[in-house]
Amino acid sequence: MPTREELALVVRSTISDVLGTEVAEVSERTSLLADYGIDSLELMEIGARLERALSLRIAVEDLTDARDVGQAIDLLTARCV
Repeated sequence: MPTREELALVVRSTISDVLGTEVAEVSERTSLLADYGIDSLELMEIGARLERALSLRIAVEDLTDARDVGQAIDLLTARCV
């Protein structure tokens, strides 16, 4: 099982790959909607990549309900236990 820090790096790296940004630009306080104007296709791409990377099923609602990246990481951490 990955630690929260390892999981955070996977999530931040995946988001930065999809959005075309640097990993350092994506913090736990980053709001994908407010800060990047992310659309549903980008969010689905992030979810699909995270599912492959973590071998975990992720509901789209889980990602859309997260206020920021940190909350998404917390959700995934709880699922990986």
